[in-house]
Amino acid sequence: MAEEQNGAASNAEASNVQFQMQRIYLKDLSFETPMGAEVFKKQWKPQVNQELNTKTAKIDEGLYEVALTLTITTKLEEETAFLVEVQQAGLFAIQGLEGQQLAQALNTACPQILFPYAREVVDNVVTKGSFPALMLPPINFDALFAAAMQQAQQQAEQEGSEKAEA
Repeated sequence: MAEEQNGAASNAEASNVQFQMQRIYLKDLSFETPMGAEVFKKQWKPQVNQELNTKTAKIDEGLYEVALTLTITTKLEEETAFLVEVQQAGLFAIQGLEGQQLAQALNTACPQILFPYAREVVDNVVTKGSFPALMLPPINFDALFAAAMQQAQQQAEQEGSEKAEA
């Protein structure tokens, strides 16, 4: 009987959770070809480096802006052939989540929704820059979040042990 009541309470809590994408938009875009036309004289054997970052801001009660920043640096030997930076953002209405659950939604579910849009922008800009198409591989945001949480926990434990020794 108690299990049924606990199950009913869990279902009621789960039904109060709301997650809605309100809007997706391109917040910032930068494309540079530092070598200019010289880049097209070289043999195309690029080294591609991808950096990823997310930033979250609370806009209003239950409304959050999540911005996914992708920075792609492509080099030929040691020279930068092109650099693309895309900041794809979205407004998300989230109700019924707090603490760790809210952090996980903002850092995994939201960027997962934004990534295909950012990836498309990168590919379009690169091809319009007269370079071969650049299709970025999928990203496992859940794994990245779990690794970041584990690293933060280890860092906190390390700082705690250093204070205890002092």
